[in-house]
Amino acid sequence: MMTHLHGERFGAWITTAEQAALPGISRFATGLTADLAAVTAGLSRPFSSGPVEGNVNRIKMIKRQMYGRAGFDLLRKRVLLAD
Repeated sequence: MMTHLHGERFGAWITTAEQAALPGISRFATGLTADLAAVTAGLSRPFSSGPVEGNVNRIKMIKRQMYGRAGFDLLRKRVLLAD
């Protein structure tokens, strides 16, 4: 469903997951139904926010490494010059 963008199968998966009687899976499936349109679109469209999330994660890691050591100017230089 995720690798081949078959979002139309998501409704059937939700039904199966809720009937599975596995507490973690059924609770997860119930939580996904709260924003069903967004999840279905995410499983159907070829767009990805992966690169953006990767950059956010990288910046947060640099920020954690520098916690309490320096101000914003040094953090800015590290983010801009990091590769």
